[in-house]
Amino acid sequence: MPRICAALIAGVLATACVAERIAPCPDDWCGTAVIATPAEADVLFPPSTQGDIGRSIIDLVFTRLADLGPDLNTVDPTSFEPRLASSWTREDSLTIVFSLNPSARWHDGAPVTAEDVAFTYEVYRDSLVGSPARPRVLQIAGVDVRDPHTVAFRFPRAYLEQLFDAVYHMWILPKHLLGAVPRGELVSHPFGRNPIGAGPYRFVRWRAGESVELVADSAYFLARPGLRRVIWRSTGGDMSAAITQLFSGSVDVLTYLPPEAVQRTETSDEIRAIAYQPSTFYSYLLFNFRDPADPTRPHPLFADRALRRALAVAVDRAAAVRAVDGADGIVADGPVSPAMWIYGAEYERLPYDAARGRRELTQLGWRDSDGDGVLDRYGRRLSFSIIVPETSAQRRRFAQIIQEQFKSLGVEMRITELDFNTFLQRAETGRFDVFYGSYGGDPSPASISEVWTRDAIGGFNFGSYVNPDVDHAVRTALDARDIETARGRWTDAVSLINGDAPAIWISCTVPKAGVHRRFENVSIRGDNLTATLPLWRVPTARRLPRDRYDN
Repeated sequence: MPRICAALIAGVLATACVAERIAPCPDDWCGTAVIATPAEADVLFPPSTQGDIGRSIIDLVFTRLADLGPDLNTVDPTSFEPRLASSWTREDSLTIVFSLNPSARWHDGAPVTAEDVAFTYEVYRDSLVGSPARPRVLQIAGVDVRDPHTVAFRFPRAYLEQLFDAVYHMWILPKHLLGAVPRGELVSHPFGRNPIGAGPYRFVRWRAGESVELVADSAYFLARPGLRRVIWRSTGGDMSAAITQLFSGSVDVLTYLPPEAVQRTETSDEIRAIAYQPSTFYSYLLFNFRDPADPTRPHPLFADRALRRALAVAVDRAAAVRAVDGADGIVADGPVSPAMWIYGAEYERLPYDAARGRRELTQLGWRDSDGDGVLDRYGRRLSFSIIVPETSAQRRRFAQIIQEQFKSLGVEMRITELDFNTFLQRAETGRFDVFYGSYGGDPSPASISEVWTRDAIGGFNFGSYVNPDVDHAVRTALDARDIETARGRWTDAVSLINGDAPAIWISCTVPKAGVHRRFENVSIRGDNLTATLPLWRVPTARRLPRDRYDN
């Protein structure tokens, strides 16, 4: 029975409904990947999509002008790969001209044109849309349509990552479907639940709380995808159930494997562990600089830089990483990931020194005056809560270990586990003492500006951290025109941030996904699970019933 399509408001063309049952695949082109995820996507409107799950879906449904190569190099123009743009040229130091592939089509059959590119730029930069990528898109002065297949990006200044900013942050949108929609209504528009893109996969259906299904576009202008169907299946945050489903064969891919599950793959005939390479992830305990009860006031504890530094040096992060991530664990040493080209530079790091932490707490006046095991000062206990997503077993375990370490110091940290949507809402509204964050997705050090500057307040700077010296250092780094100058300036910025201890950096361990062994050509790019998924395939001899669309 055909499903009922969501009605699109005036100005948006109607599209054909997709049948509830998909026809069996032809013998020469089959394959289904069922991906287990801890939660479902937030929305499938690219400018507003924030979570890793939503980004991995839209990366298959939509397409950028160009994309990074497998090494995620954001500064070498020769490492970028064509997508909607078949080529590009640097007209001068302030202008990059893109030539669109004339074969590119939207999934409703309309051609992709330069008007779509210019429209996308205006949507991403519009404050009414409020895209998290807006600060990066604002680095571009304008986008000019020169003819139906030629578009020029103008920049107000020359800097190192111009090409990266032009292509990476924006998935191109269909103007003929969305151009008449008021900008303030785009985020909540039905398009975000029933998207039409120009990528290698077409959207089929979204069963709320259960699954999202895509089917390959056989006419995709670059190359026919290797798999015919991709399904994201939500596990409701139950990691144990997800692992059971993976090893029992109910699902094909688990986006994150904890160390104990990685060990199981070593003796499994069906499941292997595939690392995200290079990793763009780092996790951290973020201090709130504002009072959760009254954001107009400083936080009663964490507005104090000396207290934050004392707490940061007292945490044995290496021990925690070994316990959770295993022998291959990597301790984070700042707001940087292994994928960033500044990773490992000589920036300031706060060392682990529990004795120093205790001494500094005492010097700040924190003592256990009533013998209850918790330090206090002027009648206030050194007690606070941390919010953790219940969908992340890794972050929950880290929080428990750090809770015990703090307890030995006389610091009380209460753990509040929340469903992911509530967790995100609490973060966005500043209703927390400490937030257990995990950043991933952008391999450029410029992403530091999206979390750790004044301009990021209202975006990903959930803790309202502000340091004018950091803002200045970041601006000068963004303006650098050569890699050595940029490296030095980014090193200065990271050192300033680390010295302020706005967060306790925990782990940047390379995550691993569990993948069924029947898939060939498997790799996982560090910033996105599905960036290379169109290259995966299932050999005929290894097909399972679901590879032939056994719905």
